[in-house]
Amino acid sequence: MWLARDDSSSREEPMPRLLVVDDEEAICFSMSEYFSLHGYKVDTAREMEEAEKLLGAAEYKVVIQDLRLTLTSNSDGLEMIRTIREHNPQTRIIVLTAYGSAEVEDEARRCGADAFLRKPKPLSQVAQVVQGLIESPPRESSIRQAARPA
Repeated sequence: MWLARDDSSSREEPMPRLLVVDDEEAICFSMSEYFSLHGYKVDTAREMEEAEKLLGAAEYKVVIQDLRLTLTSNSDGLEMIRTIREHNPQTRIIVLTAYGSAEVEDEARRCGADAFLRKPKPLSQVAQVVQGLIESPPRESSIRQAARPA
């Protein structure tokens, strides 16, 4: 006797979507490979304009981004945090940068970053932060910052 399987009971939650934004191709590649192998749908962008297009086209659970997307300053990364908060207040933001200082970290958090990590960081540790952010609700302050005019 053949029984139809009820697919709804065996369905898992859809794969969480991540966006990795870093001007270093090797970082985009390694993070994409690592997180894809661990059940995530991963998109990558190497510049702010590309990231903005992706953010407008899909809902991301987490964005992992560098602060310095050009050789000149951290301002691109801070502007990107503000843009994400404005358009996608539920998206969690992890800053992963080699150019961190206490002042830059404070500014990134004021802009709405949920976590601030310094490169180099083992992918397993980045994954722990990603999972922790997905499992915890967004901070109210992050959502409020999105509603506040810049």
